[in-house]
Amino acid sequence: MRLRKPLPLDLHRDYPCPCRRRGRLVPIVLTEAYGCDLCQQIFVLSEASQEIEAISSLYPQKRRWRWTGYRWRLAPTWRPRRPVFSVFLPALASFLGLLWLSGVFPLSWILGIMGIALAAALVSFYWLA
Repeated sequence: MRLRKPLPLDLHRDYPCPCRRRGRLVPIVLTEAYGCDLCQQIFVLSEASQEIEAISSLYPQKRRWRWTGYRWRLAPTWRPRRPVFSVFLPALASFLGLLWLSGVFPLSWILGIMGIALAAALVSFYWLA
């Protein structure tokens, strides 16, 4: 599903609440934020991406919405990469590659160690997710 370009938000206009309730978002004076008159949530406006983000939320990840002109759409949230895959495994592969090039370990040992490390990383990734 392709997302449209979000429309610019006007700080002086009321919008419906994105929490699927019948509340209205009203601008909070002297801030770049909105407050819902029904559910009492506060939403901060991100000028760069033209999204609002719920400040007090029970969700582990903050929820963001984009205004399409007639309703709110939930904006995609990108989770940061796990440090196991982005830092540890390339560092281990480089270290083991240097050991193999220096002749300390044969290639079969290096591949075995990398397989065990990858399996342990996958197990910990799914265990902690």
